[in-house]
Amino acid sequence: MGEVAATNTSSSSSSILTNYPLLSALIAFAMAQFIKLFTALYKERRWDIKQLVGSGGMPSSHSATVTAIAAAIGFQEGVGGSLFAIALILACVVMYDATGVRLHAGRQAEVLNQIVYELPSEHPLAESRPLRELLGHTPPQVIAGGLLGIVTAAIGHLIVMATR
Repeated sequence: MGEVAATNTSSSSSSILTNYPLLSALIAFAMAQFIKLFTALYKERRWDIKQLVGSGGMPSSHSATVTAIAAAIGFQEGVGGSLFAIALILACVVMYDATGVRLHAGRQAEVLNQIVYELPSEHPLAESRPLRELLGHTPPQVIAGGLLGIVTAAIGHLIVMATR
């Protein structure tokens, strides 16, 4: 019982601002969303500010986030613990889902939008709002996001080690 109290006391004295895995994940997410502005500009030749909050695109912010937190936990706690195992499995599930279910749901939305667009104007669905098409990611987008997450966590780890 004394151990639990001591553990709770020491963890409550930490600040969320010093939570290296959390900060790594948030920074990786923000960087991925910011980078999307420029990859969209390169691809579409126009600024699309919606890229800052939207899903889909290069690099995957979901992948960057989950790999950053998994890598940061691995750097901080070691790769032999339960916490790293949970973070790694979560990262794999998120990245698999991004290239699987979500990617194909977006492609189906594209087809459905085209069908609705071609409906006669008197059809009840002709005026329906288009479905979101950018839901998932291609494998290169997921890999780029994953690499961004790992690099972010590694740089964060170097900063943490330098300040000790």
